Formats: sequence, structure tokens, C-alpha cells
Amino acid sequence: MQFNHIIGNTHIKNHLVQSATTGRIPHAQLFVGSEGSGVLLTAIAYAQYILCNNTTTENTGGNEACNLKFNSFSHPDLHFVYPTVTTDEVKTKPKSIDFLTDWRKFLVEKPYGSIFDWYTLLDVKNKQGEIRVEDAQEILKSLSLKAYEGGYKIMIVWMADKMNVAASNKLLKLLEEPTDKTLFILITENEEDLIQTIRSRCQVLHFSALSETAIAEALVANENMDAKKAQKTAHKAQGNYNKALQLCYDTNDDIPFEEWFITWVRAAFRAKGNAAAIQDLILWSEQIAALGRETQKKFLYFCVEMFRQALLLNYETKNLVYFEPADSGFNFEKFAPFVNGNNIHAIFTELSTAIYHIERNGNAKIILTDLSIKLTRLIHTK
Repeated sequence: MQFNHIIGNTHIKNHLVQSATTGRIPHAQLFVGSEGSGVLLTAIAYAQYILCNNTTTENTGGNEACNLKFNSFSHPDLHFVYPTVTTDEVKTKPKSIDFLTDWRKFLVEKPYGSIFDWYTLLDVKNKQGEIRVEDAQEILKSLSLKAYEGGYKIMIVWMADKMNVAASNKLLKLLEEPTDKTLFILITENEEDLIQTIRSRCQVLHFSALSETAIAEALVANENMDAKKAQKTAHKAQGNYNKALQLCYDTNDDIPFEEWFITWVRAAFRAKGNAAAIQDLILWSEQIAALGRETQKKFLYFCVEMFRQALLLNYETKNLVYFEPADSGFNFEKFAPFVNGNNIHAIFTELSTAIYHIERNGNAKIILTDLSIKLTRLIHTK
């Protein structure tokens, strides 16, 4: 993976090239960026640039054999750590190296993929991914070995905010006492979820969401999409190239989310003063509770975005509204006035609280039923 294959964030790519060229490479860096902004790919390209001694034109004057190893993400001095779960094959103490084949497949098939895409590949069911202390021990073991090609050893920790306490403490010790020519690149979408002591020992780089122009140009160049359709798709993608690809190939997993959301808010409207309609909300809660926890969380984040879109529409900022219901029977413009300044904060708070409790293995049926009853009251706030 090379910088010239990555969409957008040119200023960050230039900064990384400059730091590598001048030899001013911090031993610990934290890359912060939202889904689909190419953060992981940029980290890999940075590692390739350093390990293969590439030049600003990339793959010219560098080590050709080294660059070829990166085509399959198999360079011996490049190491990855990422969230994992127990599976039928790995029944206890899972660690990243146990899923290396799946990881390389993920990088090839979904280079802009999300944590949800990774969990889908692993078929996590009702489990939640985590980076455990066993991974931290593997990091220590890998970095204690001499570099295969005599240069840097690079460790990329993807979704570093998924580290548990034991893993965080062990990694912190490694960051405090780094070995020579060792580079840590931590990647996260949620900087605040990392412990402060780790963040304070890293040079932090914030990645911007991709521009509509960059996404549209990439869709035209890489997916042979019509320019007009590409622009419309880029607007809906909201800076997320992974989302743009889902829309492009009609694999957008937000489609069932939309159905569940519409069913939910319709039931909430009917439930006011109608005790019988509460049963519909309970049945809906049971349906969503039967899904895996990662799916539940992603759906609730989708709901947050839908309420945000409704608020923008209600306050007549239509140029920021991209949501177009697939259900012709759902009139988003009629729904929007029910989301306003008097209830939006409370709605967001309740959704955030539900996500928090689900992450901590609370009873999903109780959490979602409670959320539904509260929504019934909030959505009628004048």
C-alpha cells in the first residue's frame, strides 16, 4: 500500500513523508480518524515507506522486493494487533496472530473497512471484540527479536481503544521504554477512550473526513461510476469512503437499520395514550435484542444520525441532509418537526446511555424497552 493509492488527507501524507525522509520519526504515534477516512491504509503506507526506503515518488529507488511483500501485507518487520474474539477454532485467550489469515483477507477485500466489517468477517455473534493482555505479550515477543532486514520494526495497533486494562498497562510500559528503531502506530476512532497516559506518550495526528470531491473522483476513477451519480453518492457517504462503496454496490447494511428505525418511531408515536401499542415496542425490543451486540450498537449509532438528520431538516439546512428513505410510505419531512431543540439533547443522551450499557453487557431487551418507552415521551415534546 502506497501513499499515492490513498484518497485525501494530502497534508498528513506529506507530513509523514517529510518526517520519514528527514529521519525524524517519533517512536509512538496516534492516528485518529473516523471510519472510511483511510487511517489504517495511511499507517501501512507509512510503514512501507520507512521499511522499504522509498522516495517521494514511491517504489522508485526503494527496495523492490520489500515493496512486493507489502502487496500481501506479509513483511516480516511489520506487525499488526487488532480486536479479536473467541471462535470455534480459537476457544480461549484469542490474540491477533491467531487470525492473521483473516486479517490479510480483510485488508485486501475491505481496505477502508470498519470495525463492524471486521467483526462480521469473524462472525462475532453476541461477543464483543477486545485487545487482550496476550496480544501485549505477543508485541513484547515480536519486538524483542532483531529486525529481519536490519531496519525498523513497526507495530500497528488498530482500534487501540479496544485494549482492556491489562493490555493498556503492558503497552504503556513498552511506550515508556522503547527499544531502538521501534515504531508504534496506534489507530483509533475514539481518542478519548484511550487512557490518558498512553495518549500523552504519542504524537497525535488527526485525520479529516474525506471531502465529497475526493470521494467522487475516486468513485469515477476506481469504480467507473458516472460523474453525476458519483457526486450524489459522495454526498450521502458523509466523508466515509467505505460507506460510498457500500452505496455503490448496493451492499449498504443500513437498509435493515432504516426499516427497524421506521418501525420503532411509528410504534413510539402510536404508543402515546395507547397502552396496547406498548406491546409493539416490546416486540421490537425483543427483535433487536436477538441481534449481536455489535449490530445493536451500530444500529443505535444509526438512530443517532437519523435524529440528527431530522433536526437539520427541521431547521431548514437541507443542503446538509442526505437521508432519502427507501420506504416511500415514510415521510421524513413530516417526521422532522418532532425532533427539535427541546428534545434532541435528551434523545441523544438516552441513545448514548443505551449504547454504554450494551457495551457493558447489560440485558439488551431491558435496555431497549426502557429506551423505547422514553422515546415515546420525548418524541412528543413540544
